[in-house]
Amino acid sequence: MKEQLESVVLQMYKAGVRCSDAVREFQKGFILTVLKDQSGNQCRAAKILGIHRNTLRRAIRALEIDIVPTRAVGKRRPPRPDVLLPVRRRAT
Repeated sequence: MKEQLESVVLQMYKAGVRCSDAVREFQKGFILTVLKDQSGNQCRAAKILGIHRNTLRRAIRALEIDIVPTRAVGKRRPPRPDVLLPVRRRAT
């Protein structure tokens, strides 16, 4: 893996990519990979990344990451009913 990273760094250097841009792209790719792996769940992704959820949200905003493609399709909670059902209580 180290050799692959060094190869990418060399390619970016030869292409004239600035360090700040390289770091930004690395962060963006790393965060996107973890988010996709966690089906867009930011709480789990933040835990894996070792950062607070709010820090992850700020990074997503700062790096202008589109999180919509990371979300799981068809795994959303069903909509809440318009009328709340009464809660049954156990007899004591």
